[in-house]
Amino acid sequence: MNYDLIVIGSGPGGYVAAIRASQLGMKVAVVERESLGGICLNWGCIPTKALLKSAQVFEYISHSSDYGITVEGAKADFDNIIKRSRGVADGMSKGIQFLFRKNKITVLNGNGKLVRGKKVEVTDAGGSRMEYSANNIILATGARAKELPNLKIDGKKIIGYREAMNLTKQPKRMVVVGAGAIGVEFAYFYHAIGTEVTVVEFLEQGLVPREDADISKELAKHFKKSGIKVMANTAVESVATTGKTLKVKVKNRKDGKEEEIDCDVVLSAAGVTPNTENIGLEALGIITDRGMVKVDEFYHTNVAGIYAIGDIIPGPALAHVASAEGIICVENIAGKSPSPLDYNNIPGCTYCSPEIASVGYTEQAAKDAGYELKIGKFPFTASGKAKAAGTPEGFVKVIFDAKYGEFLGAHFIGANVTEMIAEVVAARKLETTGHEIIKTVHPHPTMSEAVMEAAAAAYGEVIHL
Repeated sequence: MNYDLIVIGSGPGGYVAAIRASQLGMKVAVVERESLGGICLNWGCIPTKALLKSAQVFEYISHSSDYGITVEGAKADFDNIIKRSRGVADGMSKGIQFLFRKNKITVLNGNGKLVRGKKVEVTDAGGSRMEYSANNIILATGARAKELPNLKIDGKKIIGYREAMNLTKQPKRMVVVGAGAIGVEFAYFYHAIGTEVTVVEFLEQGLVPREDADISKELAKHFKKSGIKVMANTAVESVATTGKTLKVKVKNRKDGKEEEIDCDVVLSAAGVTPNTENIGLEALGIITDRGMVKVDEFYHTNVAGIYAIGDIIPGPALAHVASAEGIICVENIAGKSPSPLDYNNIPGCTYCSPEIASVGYTEQAAKDAGYELKIGKFPFTASGKAKAAGTPEGFVKVIFDAKYGEFLGAHFIGANVTEMIAEVVAARKLETTGHEIIKTVHPHPTMSEAVMEAAAAAYGEVIHL
C-alpha cells in the first residue's frame, strides 16, 4: 500500500503527472472518484469540441450552396449530436485506462483526502475507507462551475457547463451568463443548431473580455451578424424560475436601464471554482489564498512532500497548463532540475466560430508595461487559402517591441487559428524577432502565411496588402 507518488485527480494535470512519474521509475497510484480524464476529457475540452464540430458541419451543410453544392432537408438532430459527443468522451477516457495499464499505474476509485503522515484516505462509493501512504502526493482535484450569488445552479433551469453538454431536450431560447471561452463556445453551438441565444457579460469589453480588444470587437461583429444578441457591461439582477419560462432581469451597469429576458434555460458560464474543500488541507495546515493552494515554482506546498497543480493553484485554468505543471512537478521530484514554467508564454484558445487563439501581451498590456510597439495586422480577406475555403473572417495581429524586435504577443481570430498559434509560442520560446518571422518562408497557400504577412506589416514590408 506504499507508493512513491499518489496523485489525487486524473484530469489533464493528474494523469499526465502520473504517466511521467511512471516513466521516471516511480511506483504510482491515482485516486479518481469519477471517470479517468477528469473534467477535460469527460465534461470539458473534448466533448465540447465534438459538439462544436457538429455545429460547424451543420453550418457547412446549411450554406452548401456557397460552395456550389445543393443539399435539401438537412436538420440538426440534437439527441444524436449529444450522443456523439458523449461517445467521443467515453472513448478518450478509455484511452487513459489503456495508458495507465501500459505504465503500470494503480487506480484507486473513490474520494481522496489527505491525512497526516503522508497518507491518503480513499472512500469508495459504498462508504468503505482505505489508507495508502506515499513518499510524495500531488493534489490535482481541478475545478467546477462557479456559482453567482443570484444565479444558483439547479441543473435543470439554471445549468452549468456539465448540464449544457448533456441536455435531454434542445432549448428554444437560452441566456448565457458570462462571455469567456465557455460562454461563447456554448453560445455559438446552441445558436448554430437553432436555439435563440442571448449572451450577458458583466465587463464592459463584452465578448472574451480577457482577449485583446480588437479580438473582442471582431467576434462581437460576427456574433451580431449571425443573430446572437450580446449585452455587455450588464449584470444579472435576478432569475425567476416559477413560471413556464424563466424571467431573467438584467441591468446595464452604465445607464442603469433594466430589461427582462424570457428563456427556457440559463447557462451560468461565469468561470470556475477550485475543488479544494474536503481534501484535508486544513488538517495538514496547507496554506491557501481565496480557495487556491499556495505553491512555489515547482508546485511544492508549505508541507513537505505535498504538491498541487492545475486549477487549484493560481494561474490560467487551462488543461495544457495543468499538464505542463504536472510534468515539471514530477521531474523536480525525480531530481531532473526542470525549468519553471513561463506563464507569459501560455497559449489560450477559444473554439467558437470564428476561433480565437492568443499568446503573450495584449496591445494594452504591452503599453501598460512600458513598451514602444510595432503592431502588424493581416486580414484573412487577403488570404487566398481563407477565401478559397469560404472563411475570410478575422485576422492575425502581432505585437513586437520596437526597440529590440522581441515578439511580445499575437492574437488570431478566424477559421482553424487554434492550430496556428503554436508557431508563435515556439517563436517566443526561442526569442525569435519580428525580422526572423518575416524571413521564415511559409507555405502557400495556407492560413499560416498571415503570421508572416502580419509581421511584415508591422515593419512596413507587407506584400499582399
